[in-house]
Amino acid sequence: VQLVESGGGLVQAGGSLRLSCAASGRTFSRYDMGWYRQAPGKERDFVAGIRWSDERIAYADSVKGRFTISTDTAKNTLYLRMNSLKPEDTGTYYCNVDGAWGQGTQVTVSS
Repeated sequence: VQLVESGGGLVQAGGSLRLSCAASGRTFSRYDMGWYRQAPGKERDFVAGIRWSDERIAYADSVKGRFTISTDTAKNTLYLRMNSLKPEDTGTYYCNVDGAWGQGTQVTVSS
């Protein structure tokens, strides 16, 4: 599967962004998928994910109540809606579908 992320950018604290991850090459709806982020000098961390077997959704504690993961299977696209952004949300955001990674999209939140 090939993944292309988009939607990142520079936003002030308290603002919102919606990230998209367009997938091609496989039927999108039958795989575990998620979003991860990597801040400079740090490891890549889990942000949100969907388990296809039971459609269970999980979030990192740091984003619960602010971020929403969703899919549009007709468009083969995974989304991450991010509200009430904080400077600590800054990083490169990557989507993962069945173990494949996109190239990442940069999110910068200014204080």
